[in-house]
Amino acid sequence: MSLTQRDIIASLPGHLQPFARVQDHATQYTRRDHALWRFLMRRLTRSLARTAHPVYLEGLQRTGVSLRHIPSIDDMNQSLAQLGWSAIVVDGFIPPAIFMEFQARRVLVIALEMRDEEHTEYTPAPDILHEAAGHAPFIVDVDYAEFLQRFGEVGMRAIANQHDFEVYNAVRTLSDLKASRNAPADAVAEAEASLTALTESDAPPSEAALLARLHWWTVEYGLVGTLDDYRIFGAGLLSSLGESQRCLDDSRVRKIPLTVDAIKWNYDITREQPQLFVTRSCRHLSQVLEEFAAGMAFRRGGAASVRQAIEAGTVCTAELDSGVQISGRFVDMICDAVDNVSYLQTRGPGQIAWRGSELYGHGTERHPEGIGGPVGYLKDFSRCLSDYSVDELKAHDIRLGERVTLEFLSGITVSGILRHILRMEHRNLLLQFDDCRVTTLDDRVLFEPAWGPYDMIVGARVTSVFGGTADREAFRLY
Repeated sequence: MSLTQRDIIASLPGHLQPFARVQDHATQYTRRDHALWRFLMRRLTRSLARTAHPVYLEGLQRTGVSLRHIPSIDDMNQSLAQLGWSAIVVDGFIPPAIFMEFQARRVLVIALEMRDEEHTEYTPAPDILHEAAGHAPFIVDVDYAEFLQRFGEVGMRAIANQHDFEVYNAVRTLSDLKASRNAPADAVAEAEASLTALTESDAPPSEAALLARLHWWTVEYGLVGTLDDYRIFGAGLLSSLGESQRCLDDSRVRKIPLTVDAIKWNYDITREQPQLFVTRSCRHLSQVLEEFAAGMAFRRGGAASVRQAIEAGTVCTAELDSGVQISGRFVDMICDAVDNVSYLQTRGPGQIAWRGSELYGHGTERHPEGIGGPVGYLKDFSRCLSDYSVDELKAHDIRLGERVTLEFLSGITVSGILRHILRMEHRNLLLQFDDCRVTTLDDRVLFEPAWGPYDMIVGARVTSVFGGTADREAFRLY
C-alpha cells in the first residue's frame, strides 16, 4: 500500500511538517504549465542523452518523472518508496538546515511551482522541474543516494552564523522577485544590491556556508568523469536547457578536479557558473564530503569548537562525554591553562538534553535566560563524576538534602544544598542545587543563590559542538 502525501507529512517530526505542502495535481497546474514541461523535458532529454551521466534517463523512469506532464508527487512516491526515499513539496526556498534534515531523512524536497515561459532556460527560484527532473533521477544510483543522505546528516549539524541567515533571506527575496512577471525593476535592483553587499562583505564564511559551496559544486552543478571526458549530474545543470549546453564549452567554463578545496569558490545563485568541478565517481563525492566533515566542530569538539559557536552568535549545541547536551546561544567560556573547557555559558532560551532528547523539565521554560555549567574533573575523583554510583557519591560526601561543595581541578567551586540527582542508564547527568553559589579560583561569581535553583551539568570534556538544538522537536528554531 503506497503512502499519500498527507501520510508522509504526518510521519514527519512536528517541526518539519509546517514546511510541507500538498500538491493538488489536478488543479495546481494549467495546460500551459504541462505544455511547457513537455517542451522542456523533450529538449532536455534529447540533449542530455549524450551529455548527462548514463543513469539520468533510467532514473527519470524509475523515480516516476514523466516526460509528458508535470509529475504527480503521489506517483513519484510510489516509485521512490522502492528506493527507500519519499518526496514532499514546498513553497520555494526553505531554511538550509531544514532542507538538510529532510535530506538526512531520505525525503526529497520538491518546489511546488512550475517556471513560466520567460524562464525556460534558467529559473532563479526553485521549481518542480529543477527538483523533480534534476534531483530525483540520481537517487537510483546507490552510491549517490548514500552521499545525498550523508550530506544531509552532516549539513544539519553545520554551524551557521547571523550572516548566513541574512544571505538566505536576501537570496530568497531576490529569487522570488526575478521569478515574478510583475516585479518592479527598482525592487529587483534593490534586492540585487542588498545581496551583493552581503556576499561581498568581509565576513568569514561559516561551516554552513562552506558546506553550501560544496553542495552547490556537487549536488547542484557537479560533473563526473575526467577533465577530458565528463558527464553532467548536477541538478542545476540537468534542469537548465541553456546552461546544460553552454557548460560543455571548455573555453568558456573552466573545469577543475573536485577536491575539498572546492569550498574556496563562492557562487552566485542567479548567474551561470564560470567554473565547474569534476568528480571521479559518486563514491568520490562521499570521500570529499567526509574529508570536509572531519574538520567540522561536531567532529572536533573542544574549546576551538565552542569558540566557533560563540563567534557564530546563533543557537548551537555542545555535547559532553557524559552524553549531556546544552543548547542555546553560547556567549562565554572559561578554559584552563592548556585550553580545556572549564565552564560553558549560554544566554537566552536554552535546553538540556541527553542523546538528542530533551531532559524532562529542562526546556526553554525552565531555562529562559541561559544555562551555565562546569566541565572537567573534580579534585580527588579518578573518573568523570557521571560515572560514579550513588554509593560512591555518598563515600565522597555527596548526599541528597545536605550542603555539598564540589571543587574542580580548574579551580571552579560549586557549593549548595543538593536536592536531586538526575541519572540515566547508571550515569549522573544533572545535579540540582538550592542556595547555590558557583565561583572561579579568583572569586569571579558565575552563579548566585538569588538566581534560583542551579542545574549543574555533568561531564569532563566537550566532545562535539553543532548547529541548532539537540532536540529539534522540543526546542524549535523555525
